[in-house]
Amino acid sequence: MTVSLKIRADLLARVRADLERPHPSAWERVGFLFAAAAAMGERDLLLTIRRYMPVDDDDYVVDRKVGAKIGSNAMRRAAEAAYRPASGILHVHTHHGSGVPSFSSVDLASAREFVPGFFETAPRMPHGLLVLSNDAAYGHVWFDARKDPKPIDRFVSVGVPINHQWSVG
Repeated sequence: MTVSLKIRADLLARVRADLERPHPSAWERVGFLFAAAAAMGERDLLLTIRRYMPVDDDDYVVDRKVGAKIGSNAMRRAAEAAYRPASGILHVHTHHGSGVPSFSSVDLASAREFVPGFFETAPRMPHGLLVLSNDAAYGHVWFDARKDPKPIDRFVSVGVPINHQWSVG
């Protein structure tokens, strides 16, 4: 199975800008992307990002062992946002730099703890984890909370839409 993720370029720029903002107590910021999922043929899946939700400043928990830790209120808000329309939830953060980033051991351990909760809200949707660099992305999606994740194989950023005045008649 090939998993592709598509996001509008303007939305991706907004996500990157939000994740770059300093936080009073956390070393990094995190947010949530919400995706529609569509089968492409028999074996391929397309995740189309619908929207982004930053984590509120007050929802970060002070923990000097990790770059950012968020509380249950942030997770609850993400789950509520994914309920209607049913959406896949992707927890997103950045590791900066250039080239394809990778997850830290903390990223993967944390995801194994929080991703199963996403299936409580939208059990038929894939859910996952995404890390950005300044020019690339890397991600995993789970199709079942009890199984191992699948890497996202392809990332597509869709540029400027056609701006044209259509006339009828």
